[in-house]
Amino acid sequence: MTAPSTAPAQSRGGRWIEHWDPEDETFWNQTGEKIARRNLLFSVLSEHIGFSIWTLWSVMVLFMGPEYGLTPADKFFLVAMATLVGSIVRVPYTFAVARFGGRNWTIIAASALLIPTIAAYFVMEPGTSYSTFMICAVLAGVGGGNFASSMTNINSFFPLRKKGWALGLNAGGGNIGVPVVQLIGLAVIGANGGPRLLLGIYIPFILVSAVCAALFMDNISSVKNDTGAAMEAVKDAHTWIMSFLYIGTFGSFIGYSFAFGLVLQTQFGRTPLQAASITFIGPLLGSLIRPVGGWLADRFGGAKITLWNFVGMAAATGVIVLASMQKSLPLFTTAFIALFVLTGLGNGSTYKMIPGIFQAKAAAKGLTGEEAASYGRRLSGASMGLIGAVGALGGLGINLAFRQSFLSVGSGTGAFVAFLAFYGVCFVVTWAVYLRRTTAQVPAATATSEAKPQLSYAEV
Repeated sequence: MTAPSTAPAQSRGGRWIEHWDPEDETFWNQTGEKIARRNLLFSVLSEHIGFSIWTLWSVMVLFMGPEYGLTPADKFFLVAMATLVGSIVRVPYTFAVARFGGRNWTIIAASALLIPTIAAYFVMEPGTSYSTFMICAVLAGVGGGNFASSMTNINSFFPLRKKGWALGLNAGGGNIGVPVVQLIGLAVIGANGGPRLLLGIYIPFILVSAVCAALFMDNISSVKNDTGAAMEAVKDAHTWIMSFLYIGTFGSFIGYSFAFGLVLQTQFGRTPLQAASITFIGPLLGSLIRPVGGWLADRFGGAKITLWNFVGMAAATGVIVLASMQKSLPLFTTAFIALFVLTGLGNGSTYKMIPGIFQAKAAAKGLTGEEAASYGRRLSGASMGLIGAVGALGGLGINLAFRQSFLSVGSGTGAFVAFLAFYGVCFVVTWAVYLRRTTAQVPAATATSEAKPQLSYAEV
């Protein structure tokens, strides 16, 4: 079989690939894999920097001492606003890839990171109004959208048999942007540098990522927005159930990434250097462990791993509550880092559940073969952007909970008690919806129009 030509067309003013068929093994081996891997590399670079800019204010608040005149509640609200915007923009960013092209949108999204970075560079000094800082934090939220567009774009480049690996690498490479910005912040604080030094370091990296996207990435002409699938996903209850569970996993990861250093500084009196020397560890381990969560889900079932992961998260949170009440910094820090690891595992297992759920629905509809696979791909792809956006809102809830807890009782203990209860609810939902067997299973081979096959979600 002759591989289709992948020469980029110029009719729409960019590097456009008119023919793309990664499921064709001959095409993939001869042409597609090299192109896909190149686009993955520079997509990871852009998403990585996007995560760093999104979580930039988790480091910036460590620089903001008494001379800035801000209370801990003020600082938690700053990082909460960055989280909120980063969650909301994930929805339009998901659809932007098909509208503008993956390469073209990556250039736009990467370049947009210059706006919050340069704005913060000019205003980051004592005497600046709180509203000005708030605007800069809101602008930094655009970095959160890069995850959605990057995942949508890379999903189009790889065949089904390679998507798990490619999307896992793409997501993990992006998530590591969180501990990297915290490590760079630690280096700057350790060198007695100011916040403008940290911002100045990132400006050339943003430019490099935009230029690399322009030079080395491609658009795929066949990628279109499937509005029908999007509407069907919105109406499907499982989209919202998985969004709720993703609040518990990824929402916790991103929320704690923003808040960890500020909690150490506020509740335990750590200096900026002392806080920064610890805060990167949790996000780093949580990012690195995410593929392991996906692997465990492949081996044992995503619902089972997610269920017991919520048990572990609740247990770690219980230890944190105890450590907070006893004012034990070593126990608090150890349990918090363990909680980060569990959020990473949960990120991998919950995301792996999504395609399994819609494949199960396809079987329940009586679909088989390529028709079932196509249905599963359409619905899971359409739902992932929405699930990612709603899940990220968990970070907003976490930082608002910390803000209220410190205002009410002067510590984060009250917030952690609320998180413990929430993980308990997530456990119950996971068990009740995806592991409790309530429907009889009918073998597909014997199904009729009156008795379509029912597939247990315990296998997702």
